[in-house]
Amino acid sequence: MYAPLPEPQPNADSMEYWKHAQRGRLALRECLQCGAKHYPPRGLCPACWADRLQWVEASGLGRVYTFTVMHRAPIPAFVQRVPYVVALVDLLEGPRMMANIVGEDAREARIGEEVQLCFEPRGAYRLPQFQRRPGR
Repeated sequence: MYAPLPEPQPNADSMEYWKHAQRGRLALRECLQCGAKHYPPRGLCPACWADRLQWVEASGLGRVYTFTVMHRAPIPAFVQRVPYVVALVDLLEGPRMMANIVGEDAREARIGEEVQLCFEPRGAYRLPQFQRRPGR
């Protein structure tokens, strides 16, 4: 029997993000002062430090900036997953996001290739992940 995978731990800055994820949507924060979009969610814009922010829905499309294949589990709960792919994905909207690339062909991921958003159930939450886009 494997240990359950860890669940997200929402805080005041990220609760709305997790509500969007539960509905199958990726939400980003957008600064109403400078227009910058950012991830992960936080209470101040990392570009200009303004606190006037709104939630916007992302397309769920991106490109692999870099990735690694994990062959050793960092904690016992991940033993069942190795090997798995952890990637930095440049979202179409600009921010860079860390997530897993999942699917049968995840280990064939390449830098620069297009990926699309998918969600993995994780306890009471849905965790954003990415899949390779066939034929792209």
